[in-house]
Amino acid sequence: MRLQPLGYEIRRARTALGITQARLAAQARLSRTTLNQLENGLFPDLGVKKVQAILDRLGLALSIQPATDRADPIRMAATTASVSYKSPLTEEELIHALIKGRIPQGKRPHFRTLLDEGSPTLLKGLVKEAGQWTKPGRVEKNIAKISREVGSTKRMEDWLKTA
Repeated sequence: MRLQPLGYEIRRARTALGITQARLAAQARLSRTTLNQLENGLFPDLGVKKVQAILDRLGLALSIQPATDRADPIRMAATTASVSYKSPLTEEELIHALIKGRIPQGKRPHFRTLLDEGSPTLLKGLVKEAGQWTKPGRVEKNIAKISREVGSTKRMEDWLKTA
């Protein structure tokens, strides 16, 4: 399970109930910064007890279900970016880069490969998938920035406008 969908659902439930991050964090005995990072899909590891404390206060439950068979654009994009390299670009590194707009150290070639060789359909799916876990437009802005930084030959802004 990725933390991004969990964080997104926590934020959605919290705002629907009109609870501030500070209040929920205090009730769950967490720092507001930790809760903010979780909601933004950037907290790398959070224990089940802490997650359960947050979910309890929001009236949510964590459940286990079979994985879906649908194509996963994040996994496919990470694989596409890693095909020619000894050290792979992980799904988490990819998500963090798209949300934060910063390329992980040593992964510039991976992003150049992804942006130059990934199909527009794959890249649009990647933007759509990662975009649901952050503010509208952030992933598009960050992927355009990354494209410029790595010198991608594709015209990212063009296909982003049609996404």
